[in-house]
Amino acid sequence: MDVLIIGGTGAISHAVATEALARGDRVTLVNRGRGSSHPVPDGAEVVIADARDAHALRAAVGSRAFDSVIDFVAFTPAHVADDIDTFTGCTGQFVFISTASAYAKPVARLPITESTPLRNPFWQYSRDKIAAEDVLVHAYREDGFPMTIVRPSQSYDKTRVPIGGWTVVERMRAGKPVIVPGDGTSLWTVTHASDFARAFVHLLGREDVLGEAFHITREDAMPWDAIFRTIGHAAGVEPDLVHVPGDLIARLDPERGAGYLGDKCHSMVLDNSKIKQIAPGWTPQVSLAEGARELIDWFDADPARRQLDAGIDALHDAATRFMRAPLSVATALS
Repeated sequence: MDVLIIGGTGAISHAVATEALARGDRVTLVNRGRGSSHPVPDGAEVVIADARDAHALRAAVGSRAFDSVIDFVAFTPAHVADDIDTFTGCTGQFVFISTASAYAKPVARLPITESTPLRNPFWQYSRDKIAAEDVLVHAYREDGFPMTIVRPSQSYDKTRVPIGGWTVVERMRAGKPVIVPGDGTSLWTVTHASDFARAFVHLLGREDVLGEAFHITREDAMPWDAIFRTIGHAAGVEPDLVHVPGDLIARLDPERGAGYLGDKCHSMVLDNSKIKQIAPGWTPQVSLAEGARELIDWFDADPARRQLDAGIDALHDAATRFMRAPLSVATALS
């Protein structure tokens, strides 16, 4: 297989590149060559270009043809429209990385399957991904553009803390309260990037997955409280958890709050039967407890990695003040 990955230095794109190389594929990465927490995997070719500059991407790729092209950094309909123009006729498969947050919110029925409707009135990120999917579906139906859609949910590796970044871990260790979506009992799916990648590579180069959509996630969803406590315990502390309604988070921080209302405040239990038909025998292997220990060790190994986000810190402080002050929630939402 000759595989082109647009991206390749993020958590799941790096894991996919590494997995594809391990099975013997030829892998070329297109990125801007900037610093990343993930090094280029051994054996991968790198082409330096801004993937969102269509002319630069075409010049970088030239006349090469690929069995599969995977775009990890396409977020809007315009992005995929450019991809269609660039790769029509020079790839047997184009894989668009969408998002499981595209599934209809509020959630009407669990578990979620690939046939669950797509609708997210809360989060522009998700709506843009849905619109991008629509462009690809149209291109497939009208022109036979060989696309496949993949919808990850919350993913992480040793470089990515899946509860709001390292700032949240730092707050736990300092004894500061950390906010949890809703009442802490909604179910959430956290998938290690390596587990995602082991299933994902089975999609590459297959004609029977063209025009299809797949999600790849763990199925053993955990309550949010358990997720925070698992990561806190890996960091050596018992976290002080504050349950916060999504509406309040959105009022205090509209940008981050959209992600809570459009994703994290809803139970996400996903049925992986479809991907298991393509990747027989696949099952996630990395538990959150194992993954949490790995990421804590990685951050602790180098103080420079432990970057703090003042905005996240301020949101946790503000939400805690509201929740722990009498009648404050009603006042904030009035």
